[in-house]
Amino acid sequence: MSSLVPPFTLETATRKVRLAEDGWNSRDPERVSLVYTPESRWRNRAEFITGRVEIVAFLTRKWAKELDYRLIKEIWAFTDNRIAVRFAYEWHDDSGNWFRSYGNENWEFDATGLMQRRFACINDLPIRETERKYHWPLGRRPDDHPGLTELGL
Repeated sequence: MSSLVPPFTLETATRKVRLAEDGWNSRDPERVSLVYTPESRWRNRAEFITGRVEIVAFLTRKWAKELDYRLIKEIWAFTDNRIAVRFAYEWHDDSGNWFRSYGNENWEFDATGLMQRRFACINDLPIRETERKYHWPLGRRPDDHPGLTELGL
């Protein structure tokens, strides 16, 4: 397989998306931060984040609130150094209320393949526990688990 640096092909962009999903499903803020440039800029909902230190702080807060977090990402489109992704993740709060959060991300990469810009739009939908669709053990989504399209999301 060719390298996961721009310019992307369908194969490399799809692989990049799955690796991002795997990283976020680890719920390890330090590990996740390493795929972003040291000065990476984010907009996540209405929050603006710059650099790895702020990324780690943001993700630490996120996963302290969003318990039993499980995520699926799917490629939407790509160009030379940009990838558009749609995603959905399930989680619950400390009162046991379940949510499915839907969103879209736009990613821009530097020449080394690190993400330098990330723009995320996310909406939270309260769901009943019986409506959950993600039941794999915490961590990486198994290869045989359906993706968003297969789940009708």
